[in-house]
Amino acid sequence: MGKTYIDFVCDMIRGKAVGEPIYTSYIAEGLASAYDLEFKESAAAAAVAVKRVMDGKMIPRLRRYQKGIYYITDDTPFGEIGIDKERLIADKYILPDKGYETGPAVLHQMGLTTQMPKERLIATNIAKECARTDKKLGVTIRPPKTKITAYNKKYLQTLDALELISKAPIDDEQPYITVADHIRKHGLKYNNLLALADRYYTKNTILQLAHAANAGGIKI
Repeated sequence: MGKTYIDFVCDMIRGKAVGEPIYTSYIAEGLASAYDLEFKESAAAAAVAVKRVMDGKMIPRLRRYQKGIYYITDDTPFGEIGIDKERLIADKYILPDKGYETGPAVLHQMGLTTQMPKERLIATNIAKECARTDKKLGVTIRPPKTKITAYNKKYLQTLDALELISKAPIDDEQPYITVADHIRKHGLKYNNLLALADRYYTKNTILQLAHAANAGGIKI
């Protein structure tokens, strides 16, 4: 006798790490593949199966985060381990190639400032018209200058940083050399940066890019 839907779902859930988000959509995809179901049918089956697993306490450490999202917890001296919010942020706004972190946090990551920003800002295709705060995850999202792709995301993130250089508290003594090193490290091409800057950014950003190119010994 083959596995029931419940058995299959329990196996999928048990295969997840503590704190890792478990999406009913992920379970539905597994059911659709394993049992040759249409996704609409597998989605309904997944929702029913997970509810039964929860109601029956078949996996005692399974917790509900919100509709459609669950996780496995564990005990620590400080209480139960919660869901991995960094992974939630990445899944919702960044992966795969639909967003990137921007704002002052990127300046800190690049070594341009030692100040740790209070706010996390993410440019994402999920944001349509204006910036808004996701209070539950503690991030602000905003629309990108243009649709983010696997190819352009690092270019846009770098140009966002250049756009901020004249506005943010920079304590790097040679910020343009730092930016030039960043451009070189990630294999970015100045002519592509310039084309994007010219199309989607201000003249000030183009000027900052020119400073970085000059610091890096590159003509653009």
